[in-house]
Amino acid sequence: MTKAVFQLEALTCPSCIKKIESTLDKMDGIESAKVLFNASKVKVQFDEKRTTSSHIEQIIEKLGYPVLASKVS
Repeated sequence: MTKAVFQLEALTCPSCIKKIESTLDKMDGIESAKVLFNASKVKVQFDEKRTTSSHIEQIIEKLGYPVLASKVS
């Protein structure tokens, strides 16, 4: 499994958490997605044979949350 952390602009409401997590959890190749509200970060574990960090970033941005930076490990 590959891990990625996406730094977002400030999240403004708790419903943002559910929107991001539920969308990512439905994606093929995503093992887990966890939003850290106070840090405005999204931690994702994924199978890089089935999806990519850039695709995950695109999905987050399509939901309306600009990604400021990302780190893959």
